Amino acid sequence: MLHKTRGIALSYIRYKESSIIAKVYTEAFGIQTYIVNGVRSSKSKTNRIAFFQPLTLLDLVVYHKNREDTIHRISEIKCYAPFFSIPFDVLKSGLALFMTEMLSKTLREEENNEPLFNFIEQSVLYLDEAEAGFENFHIQFLMQLAHYLGFGVEAANDLESELKDSYFPFRPDAQEHAATAQMLENGYGLSIPLDRTRRISILEKMIFFYKIHMDALGEIKSLDVLREVLR
Repeated sequence: MLHKTRGIALSYIRYKESSIIAKVYTEAFGIQTYIVNGVRSSKSKTNRIAFFQPLTLLDLVVYHKNREDTIHRISEIKCYAPFFSIPFDVLKSGLALFMTEMLSKTLREEENNEPLFNFIEQSVLYLDEAEAGFENFHIQFLMQLAHYLGFGVEAANDLESELKDSYFPFRPDAQEHAATAQMLENGYGLSIPLDRTRRISILEKMIFFYKIHMDALGEIKSLDVLREVLR
C-alpha cells in the first residue's frame, strides 16, 4: 500500500552496485529503512543521492507491504525545504553530522510521533536559517530531545544530581553551572558566553546523561569532528 509522509534523512549505506539502504525518520511511521535502487548509477538523470544527505527534509510516497517487513521502498521523493547554509558551512555541517548520529542512535519507535517529528524538523530549520547565536545549538538540542525521549530534566541541579549519582567525574564550576541552567530554561538563539573548554565539558555531560538512560548508545564517532570544528 502507498502512503504519503514527510521524512528526515538520517543515514545510508551502499547496497550492491548502484543502490543504497537509507534510514529515514518519518512522520507517519517513525524510524524506517528503505532500499533505493539506481541512485548511484552513472546513468541516473538526477542526483537523487543528495536527498539522503544528513537531515534533508523530504516529502515521500512510500510502499509499505506489511508491518512485519523491516525494509520498505520509496515510490516518490522530493525535498520540501532545500537548505541554504547547512551543506556549505563547516560548523553547521559538523553540528548536523553530530545531530544525525545522535538521532540515529536514539530514535527507536516504528510508529508516528508527530510532536517529536515537528521538534526535529523545526530544529533543523532553525540551524539552517540561523546567522549567529547557534554555538550552543547542539547542546540545547540534546536537552530538548531528552524530554521527547522520556528522560528530560528541568533544572541544572537535577542534571548534575543524576550525573553525580552515576559517578560522572564532576568538578564544580559556577560559570558552567549557570550556562547549563540558561540552556535548559531557554530556546535556541540565546547568546551565552562560554569558552570552548566549558562548552565541550557541558556537551560531554549531556552525552554521559544520555548513556545513563540509553545503555546501547555506544561511542559517538562524530564527537571528534565536532570538537575540531568548534575550535
